Amino acid sequence: MQQQPNNTEFFIEGNGVADMGLIATPGARELTALIDRHLVRWAKRKGMEKETFIIPSECPRFSSGDGKGLIKNTIRGDDLYIVVDVGNYSCKYTMFGHENCMSPDDHYQDLKRLIQAASGKAHRITVIMPLLYGSRQHRRAYRESLDCAYALQELQDMGVENIITFDAHDPRVSNAVPLMGMDNVMPTYQVLKTMFKSIPDFRPDPEDFMVISPDEGAMNRNMYYASVLGVNLGMFYKRRDYSRVVNGRNPIVAHEYLGESVEGRDVFIADDIISSGESMLDIGYELKKRGAKRIFCNATYAIFTGGLAEFDKAYADGIISGVYGSNLTYRTPELLSREWFHEVDVSKYIAYFVAAINHDMSVGSIIDPNAKIQALLKRYGVKE
Repeated sequence: MQQQPNNTEFFIEGNGVADMGLIATPGARELTALIDRHLVRWAKRKGMEKETFIIPSECPRFSSGDGKGLIKNTIRGDDLYIVVDVGNYSCKYTMFGHENCMSPDDHYQDLKRLIQAASGKAHRITVIMPLLYGSRQHRRAYRESLDCAYALQELQDMGVENIITFDAHDPRVSNAVPLMGMDNVMPTYQVLKTMFKSIPDFRPDPEDFMVISPDEGAMNRNMYYASVLGVNLGMFYKRRDYSRVVNGRNPIVAHEYLGESVEGRDVFIADDIISSGESMLDIGYELKKRGAKRIFCNATYAIFTGGLAEFDKAYADGIISGVYGSNLTYRTPELLSREWFHEVDVSKYIAYFVAAINHDMSVGSIIDPNAKIQALLKRYGVKE
C-alpha cells in the first residue's frame, strides 16, 4: 500500500504548481481558518515565512437583495481553493428591510460570484464543498429537477478543475462530470479517533461491539467500519407505506432488523445526515428492546433541523450514549452545548488534500485511510 507522505513533505522545495490561495465564502470562514492554520504550520516547518494563505474576499448585498463577489487581492496565476458551506443558514442578509437567512441556493450563487471575480486569472480553481449542493436531489422520479448534476456541470463550464466533497448522498452523481476531478471523501479515521479520545473504555471487539446500518442506503459506509474494525455487521431496512406521500416522501411504517443478537453489546450506527433524527432514534429504541448496551450514532452532517429535545430525552433515558458529527457544515450553538454531542474535526484532512493537489501529488493514500486506522487500533491495543 502506498504510504501517506508526512505533512511537511508536501512543501518540498517550498513550491507547488503555483502559489496557493484559500478563499472562504461567507458561510465557510471558520472551517477555512482551521485549514489555513494547518497549512501555515507545515509551511513554516519547511522555512516558508507565511502568515496566512487566505485571500480576503466578500460577497456584499445591496438593499434590494442583489449581490456581488469581490476578491480584494491579486490572484493572477494562483492555485485557488474556494471553500463553501451551502448548509450555513446562520449567515443573514437584509432585503427590502427584512432579514433573510442564506439558503443553499444563496451560498451556491456566492460561490459562482467569487469564481467570476477571479476573472479567469487563476492558474487553477478547486472547490472544497463538503456538503454537496443539491445532493439530496440526486436522482429523477417523474418530472423533477436534477440540481446536483446540473450544478456540477455548471461549475465545470466556469473553469473549476477539481471538487472535493465529503460523504456525498449518492457518489454516482460524479458521472455528470466525468472529465472533472471529483474526490468524494469519508472521514472514517477522524470519527474513530474522536471516539477513542472521548470514550475511555471504547473497545471495538467482536464479542462486545457491533456496527449497525440504519438502512440499505447506508450499508457501504457501515460495512467499511465493520471491516476495518473486524466486527460483525447488522442492518435495518425501512418498511414504507407506498400508498401515501407525506412531506414529499413515502412514510416509514417500521424498521425491520436483520442480523445477529446485539444483546450486551455496544452498537455503532453511521449515516450521512441527521436531519430530524427521527429514524436514528427509532432504531435506537429498537436496539434497546433487543438488549443493546450503549448506542453511539454518527452522521457526517449533524444538521438537526429539529429533534434536539428528543435526543436530550433519549440521552437522559440511556437510549443514546453519544452522537458524533463533523465540523464540515454549520452546527448550531444549541447543538454544540449538548453533552451527548461530540464534534469531529476534519480540517486537517482537508489541509492534506489542499497541499497534495497544490503539488500535483497523488491523493490515493489520503482517500484510503486504512493504514492510519490500523495504526490507531494498534495504538489503543485493539489489534496486535
